[in-house]
Amino acid sequence: MKRSFVTMVVCLLLFMTISGCFDPPADDTTAVVGEKLTDAAPQTASTTEVSGGTMELKQAPMLDGRNLPPIQDRLPAEVKVTNEMPADMLKYEIGTYGGTLRTVTSAVGWDADVFVMNNEPLLNTPGILGTEITGNVLLGYTASEDGKSFDFQMRKGLKWSDGTPVTTEDVRFSIEDMLFNEELTPVFPAWLKAGGKAEGSPLSFKVVDEYSFQITFDQPYGGFPIRLAIESWRGYSDYLLKPAHFLKPFHKKYADAKVVEAAMKEGQYGDAEWAKFFNDKDVTSRELTKPAALGFPVLYPWVMVKMSDTTTEYERNPYYFKVDAKGNQLPYIDKIQSALVQNIEMVTMKTIAGEVDFSRESAALIKMPLYKENEQKGGYRTLLSDMHVTPTDIFLNLTYADPVWRQVVQDVRFRQALSLALNREEIIDTIYYGFAEPAKIMDSTFNLDEANKLLDEMGMKRGPDGFRVGPDGKKFTVPFEIGAQAPDIVPLTQLIVEFWKNLGLDVTMKTIDQTLWTTRRDANEIQATMMWTHTPLWYMADWGQSFWGRLWKVWLDTGGQQGEEPPADVKRLYDLIDKVAVSPPQEAITAIEEVKKEMSKNAWYFVHIENVKQPLIVNAKLGNIPEKGFAIAADFSGEQFFFKQ
Repeated sequence: MKRSFVTMVVCLLLFMTISGCFDPPADDTTAVVGEKLTDAAPQTASTTEVSGGTMELKQAPMLDGRNLPPIQDRLPAEVKVTNEMPADMLKYEIGTYGGTLRTVTSAVGWDADVFVMNNEPLLNTPGILGTEITGNVLLGYTASEDGKSFDFQMRKGLKWSDGTPVTTEDVRFSIEDMLFNEELTPVFPAWLKAGGKAEGSPLSFKVVDEYSFQITFDQPYGGFPIRLAIESWRGYSDYLLKPAHFLKPFHKKYADAKVVEAAMKEGQYGDAEWAKFFNDKDVTSRELTKPAALGFPVLYPWVMVKMSDTTTEYERNPYYFKVDAKGNQLPYIDKIQSALVQNIEMVTMKTIAGEVDFSRESAALIKMPLYKENEQKGGYRTLLSDMHVTPTDIFLNLTYADPVWRQVVQDVRFRQALSLALNREEIIDTIYYGFAEPAKIMDSTFNLDEANKLLDEMGMKRGPDGFRVGPDGKKFTVPFEIGAQAPDIVPLTQLIVEFWKNLGLDVTMKTIDQTLWTTRRDANEIQATMMWTHTPLWYMADWGQSFWGRLWKVWLDTGGQQGEEPPADVKRLYDLIDKVAVSPPQEAITAIEEVKKEMSKNAWYFVHIENVKQPLIVNAKLGNIPEKGFAIAADFSGEQFFFKQ
């Protein structure tokens, strides 16, 4: 009764906030693999491009008097007119220049909101819906009818943030001298092989001219363009486009050996550490919020200019290639200031105090009453949009080293029992205030009797202390280690601990630093954890494999060179996921449904809720904020934000 009353109060409190936000969600089976949902052959990417000579270009006042080349010489001949969000998501306005956008993070060297706002993929999918592919950093592309060959066109006149032209030499250097250099890239990325498979043949690359190049695979790879647009938040700098002029002086093929040796010695690198030395000079999209980004040429809307122990600052890129419909160079906002605090609770405190202008990554439904209570005082708005992830998936590491642990958790009956012990309705009511649904991807039945029966069948008897024992006769423990990357992770894990204790299992929870959590996960040292997955969005790739079967994933990603060979049913799951990436749309839809069936049957991990709403905390004066669709789509339109006068 108490819980129902709380839900009713929160619903009343949020009514005005959420009106219009609950249209039926798009069916996640109507996915697009590199084109619109059609059986037609792939076509040229749909782009909205304008010649720089046909519109009057304007720059921000901040750039006046900086002795820069004229704006028409800084932007490409065919500028990118920014993708307006779908009309039902955003009422677009031409903005005004100026201001500093304040964000906050509790992770050292990482601000997810800044990362998403700044990152630029080679291609784009408006609203991050995956239903359309347009140009972005690249002008566009065409695909062959057999899905094997892709011709890409670059923007003539595009420039790095230091003013150096971007050409196919940057692409050639990135692919031939870095990607295909075994010292720098010892394991060739599977997504750049035929079919996106580790055992596939690497891509073939050819320069056509200064602004055109071709990538070819020896097998159909219809999903390749979508992987350049959205999957894994992959940016232009992830393998395919690097500033050759900046990196060549550190590359053994181009630089004087003595100069490189001296630079390595100065940086305290060993004689055999050239690859590490060079890769440390490079900055990928995931490193754009790290110290190495200082001084590195980029194509982002904002460039890092200062970093301290408490704050990272970014300023507008004078050479950024996007404009609005009136020819105003973007971004509208001059600067970003990212504050670093000690923990997620301090993030919340700064947010409700009005010291943050935009917060999505760290906002959580469980904090909604607090957000709403402080809106007027903090000068912000609280919006509810769709979450692009399933936010609190539960993982047991099936490849953890302990043989007793493996014997238990690799038994599907154990996983089915734990799923049956999850009270989804209580989770939705308690943690998400009713703004979620039980997941349909797996059986969401709550049945403790059946769960206990399955554990009894496994021979997991209860000891004198009431806890169940494993095959070795000792108390079997499920030790959760969580990084508390979001505010709902800790309270939900606490709830899961109680659910599974009701089965007679010894379940513990330990919160650790996020950096340590990542290190331990990558080292296969975490047995049980909670984290989000991007399955609703990255349907072609993200099914939590790094968490529930890390060594199996490593084996598959490296073509058997590392990791551990998975059992046949896991290989089948991967084959189905791979099929999604290479199939025409209708076949991909069928493959996705097969993946879901396998997930439900085997309970590889626990996707217990879906269709969760995501709070978005924004300064009340901030314009061009999408109020429907995926909340993270707001980050993607960050260059369009502006402060209303």
